Amino acid sequence: MIDDPRALLEKLFAAAIDAALPSARVPPHLPPPPKGRTIVIGAGKASAAMARAVEDHWPGDLEGLVVTRYGHAVPCRRIEIVEASHPVPDEAGLRAAERVLDLADGAGEDDLVLCLISGGGSSLMPLPSPGLSLEDKQAVNRALLKSGATIDEMNCVRKHLSAIKGGWLAAAAAPARMVTLLISDVPGDDPDVIASGPTVPDPTSFADARTILKKYAVDLPVAVRDHLDRAERETPKPGDPIFAKSEIRMIATPQSALEAAAALAGSMGVEAHILSDRIEGESRDVGLVLAALARQVADRDQPFAAPCALLSGGETTVTVRGDGRGGRNVEFLLSLAIALEGHGRVWALAGDTDGIDGMEDNAGAITGPDSLSRGATKGLIAKDRLEQNDGYGFFAALGDLVTTGPTLTNVNDFRAILVLPRSP
Repeated sequence: MIDDPRALLEKLFAAAIDAALPSARVPPHLPPPPKGRTIVIGAGKASAAMARAVEDHWPGDLEGLVVTRYGHAVPCRRIEIVEASHPVPDEAGLRAAERVLDLADGAGEDDLVLCLISGGGSSLMPLPSPGLSLEDKQAVNRALLKSGATIDEMNCVRKHLSAIKGGWLAAAAAPARMVTLLISDVPGDDPDVIASGPTVPDPTSFADARTILKKYAVDLPVAVRDHLDRAERETPKPGDPIFAKSEIRMIATPQSALEAAAALAGSMGVEAHILSDRIEGESRDVGLVLAALARQVADRDQPFAAPCALLSGGETTVTVRGDGRGGRNVEFLLSLAIALEGHGRVWALAGDTDGIDGMEDNAGAITGPDSLSRGATKGLIAKDRLEQNDGYGFFAALGDLVTTGPTLTNVNDFRAILVLPRSP
């Protein structure tokens, strides 16, 4: 018997986050100390917490700098923590990126460069290619965020506008040994996509970046268009000798977070099914598909029998058409709720494991059988709110936002749909 569906969903979300916390994931993956110096650099929403975990478990001297999002800093003693803007970069991120590149460039052959990378690192280290400005990168970033482009596509473009992404940070550190600890926030866990792959070879090209921008009809600053057309400084590719002493260690993934949530659900007597850790597409479209699956389970016990939890991860997108307060997780939930039409046995939670859904102050929200009717009593028509991309406003009015604050990790979105058993 599931007495409190809301509490169960919140526990599953917490389990997913806990499975990816740097305090637990960093220590087992630390390399041995080098003959020379240990220089710690990095960027991402989890990078400060990762730096703290390194300090707490490192046997020798340390120095370095990592950059994280505003509000995501963790006190460190030897590693400097800088905060900057995400998802649109700012001047603080630019200055931090310059210093990170200088630290890597100053490493010697006997030194170890320990690089801590997590989701958000791409926006937090905005070092433009020669001839481009921070304003150019900000304009492209804003346009991409509204375009519906996938994270892979956005990061392909970012690499080819950057002097630090797409392997250039590894190039600066050579011939020092470099070990990169990665917390994945991307579907498929591809290292060259996470934070735009500053320390790994880049298989994409300037031509790929131009194709993506044309596909989404992104309006480009003149300097950016000229830079992409010239294609003068291609990113380092697989097989380049600059990566000979560079090693990648994946320490936390969306799949591991889903498995932790599934294990907890099982311990509570609810069978959990992991649908996928890499679901992409428009948030509202994914909501329609998963609502259809939930109804099939609830009404026909196919392909799974109720009660059960349907778990998924990945990173959906939102093509912004309205002027509401959104976020891809609340957009997904609003679409799901509309398609479920108040089904009496289906509940759902969707949230970003970093604690921030888009640019708002919530991680996500919860929807239940009465969400649409409660919204209607407050004058909120769900379909109208969806058209305005106002999932935040809808669920805030119901008191159904999930607010965790910064979690100091990031393994992408978490979705749990709970299908309750039939009444006796």
